[in-house]
Amino acid sequence: MKWKYHYLYKTTNLVNGTYYIGMHSTNDLNDGYMGSGQHLRRSIRKHGRQNFRVEILEHFDDRKSLSDREREVVNQTLIDDPMCMNHEFGGMGGIKSREHANKFHAAGGRAVRQMLGRRHNERMKNDPEYSARCHTAMSINHSDWWMGKHHTDESKRKIGRTNSIKQRGEKNSQFGTCWITDGTMNKKVKRDGLELPPGWRVGRSLKYL
Repeated sequence: MKWKYHYLYKTTNLVNGTYYIGMHSTNDLNDGYMGSGQHLRRSIRKHGRQNFRVEILEHFDDRKSLSDREREVVNQTLIDDPMCMNHEFGGMGGIKSREHANKFHAAGGRAVRQMLGRRHNERMKNDPEYSARCHTAMSINHSDWWMGKHHTDESKRKIGRTNSIKQRGEKNSQFGTCWITDGTMNKKVKRDGLELPPGWRVGRSLKYL
């Protein structure tokens, strides 16, 4: 299909000022397209479409010129901006229509998530500032996620069975140790080559458990 309009756009969240820059090809400048970025879609669901403004930054004669320009604009510097919702470099292809978006996410969603996961892991290893931002965000968003929740009895049994398998023999952190007591104090010591101090015996004093 031949598209009439090719343009670079900027979608801005009017609530918090975050923004997304992308490219779009269409035959209708009023098609309501706001962007296809994952972070952007989540932000739109949270704040509502009425709280976003879309502005056309530049027009182009063809798709290739548009793609080349997006590659220049959506670069590492832009992605590193905390206010930017882009998470991929420009010129990766973009979404041309709602139908294209539906097909893209149905066919390639898993591959995209894997690619982004690899990119995220790489940056976590090699970019201390990015890693720190991620850890801070996770601690803020998830610090109280378990508050007020409890394991079911079945979950407790499963955890117990798993731990009993994982912690057998030398895998157990207590492997090769034993308790000793002098009647007033209990201590755990290495069993190998054990020499009891005067007045101590193997075992524990129940009085001080």
